[in-house]
Amino acid sequence: MGAKTWMLAILETDARAVLAERPVLDRAATDLLAQALFPQEPLEALSDADLASTNPTDEQLLIGCFPGVTIVSAHEFAIDRPSELPQRFLQAAGARTVVLHAMHSVVDWFAFAVWRGGKLERSLSLTPDDGILENIGPKMAFELPFWNGEHPVDADDGEPPYPFPFHPLELGEAALAEFFGYQLEGIFDATLEAPESVPLMRYLRR
Repeated sequence: MGAKTWMLAILETDARAVLAERPVLDRAATDLLAQALFPQEPLEALSDADLASTNPTDEQLLIGCFPGVTIVSAHEFAIDRPSELPQRFLQAAGARTVVLHAMHSVVDWFAFAVWRGGKLERSLSLTPDDGILENIGPKMAFELPFWNGEHPVDADDGEPPYPFPFHPLELGEAALAEFFGYQLEGIFDATLEAPESVPLMRYLRR
C-alpha cells in the first residue's frame, strides 16, 4: 500500500451522501475559511487538487467547502495522538461533528478520531513498530470485524506474528469508506466513489 492522508472533516450531515453527488465546490466559502483557519499565513492560491491527494507537503494546504461538509488537509493533522488536535480547529467547528483521518504507508501508521459537539468520542492511533499510541472511547461498528480477527495479516514463513489482528492501512481504508464513501487503495468496490471526482482548492502557505 502507498496511501497517505492527513485531513480533517467538519460535518453537518453524512459526508458519504454529499460527496456521492459530486457537489460543486463553494470557492468563496473555501477561501474565507482558509483565511480564518490560518490567519497568520499569507495564502497563495494554486491549481486545484482533489480528495485523492490529501497528503500535502508542509508548505501547502488543501481545503474544500461543500453543502454540510468541509474538508481540510494540512500537516497539522498528521499527529500521533489525535486527542492533541489544536483546539482552534475544534472551536472553528463548533457543535458540528469533526473527523480526523491520517495514515502513512511507509510506517504502516493509521490514526482517526471523532468529536461531536466538541467532545472526543473515539480516537485510535497505531503502528506495528510502536504499538497502540492512543485508544480512547468505545470501538466503532466498522472497526469491530478488524479487532475480531476477520481481516488477519498473513505472516511470511519464519516471521513473527503480526502485532495486530489486522493491518492498520486496511483499517484506514475502511475508515475512508465509512466516513466519506471512497477508498484510495484495496479491492475495487463499485459502490464507492472516485476521490479524484471531488475537487479541493490548494494553497501555498507562506
